[in-house]
Amino acid sequence: MATASAFTRERIADLAAGRSAAVRVPGVMPAARCAEILHALESSRFEAYGRQRVHPPVMRFGVGVSDHRANGAIADSYWPSVEAGRQAWQDLGLSYDPFALCRELLGADWPGTVAVGTNGGRELASGVAREPNYGFQVHFDEALREFQGDLLDSPLVAQFAFNLYLSVPKSGGETVIWRHRWSPADEAHRLPQSYGYAESVVGDVESVEIRPTVGEALLLDPRNFHAVRPSEGGRRIALGFSMGLSITGDLLTWG
Repeated sequence: MATASAFTRERIADLAAGRSAAVRVPGVMPAARCAEILHALESSRFEAYGRQRVHPPVMRFGVGVSDHRANGAIADSYWPSVEAGRQAWQDLGLSYDPFALCRELLGADWPGTVAVGTNGGRELASGVAREPNYGFQVHFDEALREFQGDLLDSPLVAQFAFNLYLSVPKSGGETVIWRHRWSPADEAHRLPQSYGYAESVVGDVESVEIRPTVGEALLLDPRNFHAVRPSEGGRRIALGFSMGLSITGDLLTWG
């Protein structure tokens, strides 16, 4: 894992090539702005990801494509949810788009563009505010395995997960990343009817544990197994989205 003062071209390239598991940039967003976004979210209704597959529950404000997958493709229900989600973010009354700010941070030193990805010419969701106070099970994320064909109009050569922390608990809430990618034998460790796996799937392989701080951004390779520990003494809320490096050299995001 690398700690840096900014998301540089070199750091992102190292992550894409597998030379690094994660890049963390502390204090990339001022605490006052984090508090402003949190205040705007206070009266908003957070909903749970699909409870049949995500347990313990994880709450989020915004739209995630993982809840709208059918037969290896994006379900028709996703697109009206994207429109409703955009309106919900606009209704918060912020004078800026928080996800656009995050894309600017990621693209400050990148030679290509950083933009929301499209599927069939339609723009996907920008991201979510995610609250996993009970943690995330050990899991991996990889669009090529979750969707048949290409999720985006421009094929991807690498995938990342981005989080920017608006609030953190007094203890817990750590992100753990293991140097282990999925293989067919890992399915013996999958939890019944779940997105997650028993922690035995990673055995004693090398790992890193990251304790988040307010205003810090984390970019990781989600193809490595990873988890979030339960929070204690406060809410753990982060802006988050998936991102891929396309064959055109652009960075494309989606929620």
